[in-house]
Amino acid sequence: MAASSPSFRPLELAPFGVLATIDAATTEAAVNAVLGAGAQVLSELNKAGGLMVVRGLAGLRDAPRELVRISEIFGQEVENYHDTLTAARFFHDEVPEVLVLSNMAPCNHPPPPRPEPALNPDGGLPVQFPQRGNWHTDQSYRRPPPDITLLFGVINPPADQGQTLYADCTAALAALDPELRRKIEGLNGIHAPSWIGRRPEDVLAGTAPKPLLAHQQPQRQPLVRVHPVTGRPSLYICEENQMDHVDGPIEGLEPGVDGEGARLLRQLLAHATQPEFVYVHEWQTGDLVIGDNRCLLHAATWYDAEAYPRLMWRTTVMGTPGAEYRGEAKSWIPQDGHAPMH
Repeated sequence: MAASSPSFRPLELAPFGVLATIDAATTEAAVNAVLGAGAQVLSELNKAGGLMVVRGLAGLRDAPRELVRISEIFGQEVENYHDTLTAARFFHDEVPEVLVLSNMAPCNHPPPPRPEPALNPDGGLPVQFPQRGNWHTDQSYRRPPPDITLLFGVINPPADQGQTLYADCTAALAALDPELRRKIEGLNGIHAPSWIGRRPEDVLAGTAPKPLLAHQQPQRQPLVRVHPVTGRPSLYICEENQMDHVDGPIEGLEPGVDGEGARLLRQLLAHATQPEFVYVHEWQTGDLVIGDNRCLLHAATWYDAEAYPRLMWRTTVMGTPGAEYRGEAKSWIPQDGHAPMH
């Protein structure tokens, strides 16, 4: 029996985003319901500000290839982690498009630390930078950067642990002080992966930046980015550890950890992650969360990794970054036979 199309409604207790619910008797029927409504799913995602939670896909845990099929709704290319030479323990052994995030062996990913204090005075979860760290958009140190990230919770920690946070950078830009917005229009952030020695802590420790090959260089991205599908502008920024604090983090402003660029970045991060712009996702069995990297920030949160296993699958979709990237080769793919950068 064929499943009906997904039903859509706004996410509860959220300033943006949409919930898609699927009622199907089998995994095949549930997946076909999503695929059959692919154009509507994509439209609803864009209308909702780039965030969608899909419920009713618990069977994906036994069908990782179906996650890739669903991912193809959202773009021209789903990253193959084998082809980009990611270490084999970090992607699915049968489906290389599926990145594996887990505290279990062989991944052994630790959760992020708890903020201090761990809860707000009202008992709520802290979300705002700098109390809450780890805010980022995936792989912003690439040009062109990716479009969409899909996260599927295979094994989830208990309620009130391991939430994933999303911040609406379109609404945050719209609410920005007009004078500050004029200041950042036309400026570029300098994005860099954490391992190349350009984080604030590396600079403060006096660590010399690593020598880099051509495909490992930091990449410049606009602070205000226009979404290539919706046409809406949004902030495009990242946590401090994914920005270059040697030559940046903002091109044309005083560099360094205490420079004008770093102060401006911290100001923008604190603004964009105010509670009124943030959705806190509490994971349930079978949840698939789809987030648009072109207009959202997201952050992982602490869970008790000593007591609870966690397993999450991720796919990364690319191919529609916008006109400013048209014709660019992938910056992270070497032309000289060296291994790609992740």
